[in-house]
Amino acid sequence: MAGAIRLVVGLGNPGKDYERTRHNAGFWLVERFAVQSGVALRKDGKYQALVGRMDAAGGTAGAWLVLPQSFMNASGRAVQMLAGFFKILPSEILVVHDELDFAPGMAKMKQGGGIAGHNGLKDISQRLGSHDYWRLRLGIGHPGDKNVVADYVLNKPSAADREAIDGAIGRGIEILPLCLAGDLQGAMQKLHSFEKEKPVEKKVEPKSKPETKPEPKVEIPSQKPAAKGLFASLFGKKK
Repeated sequence: MAGAIRLVVGLGNPGKDYERTRHNAGFWLVERFAVQSGVALRKDGKYQALVGRMDAAGGTAGAWLVLPQSFMNASGRAVQMLAGFFKILPSEILVVHDELDFAPGMAKMKQGGGIAGHNGLKDISQRLGSHDYWRLRLGIGHPGDKNVVADYVLNKPSAADREAIDGAIGRGIEILPLCLAGDLQGAMQKLHSFEKEKPVEKKVEPKSKPETKPEPKVEIPSQKPAAKGLFASLFGKKK
């Protein structure tokens, strides 16, 4: 179906130091969706990503699930290469990410728009040359002070906040089949009907916070999509 989502990207940082941090909310959703869908996410060193493909259903090609493993500020590399090889348009890509401006437990979906300082979105937009991809935004709350945002996103949420985020992830997963079938307006309507959007309640974190490692900054030169023969050997023939 025209307009169906063909590539679902979860954003986060790889490694045990980051796996439970707020910035990895996008990873949490895609990992959970992969398990529920019976899709194995396999590491591919060349593309620096965990990649899996869903079974084709309803006469449409199976969508790709991707978790970039090159750290947040280089997330666009895997997206660019996969989209380039399979000729996937930005409007056929759904990026799942954490959202500071929404309270924990809130999930919203939209197409295009700004990046609001999110390094993962920034890299994807630069590499695709477009902001026209879809976003599924998972609220993580705001610390109340822009100067401590970096520490905030790289720390674990409280038990209550994590429970709320997990609830939003569950609702996000519920609408993914509609996205993959091309009913994006229906997906948005269903997701947004769960609750009315309300401003995030900004809270001031205690001055004494657990020390966290800074988010790594990596620079990876853009590369042309891999040759068809090499990619086909890794994932099988294009269907």
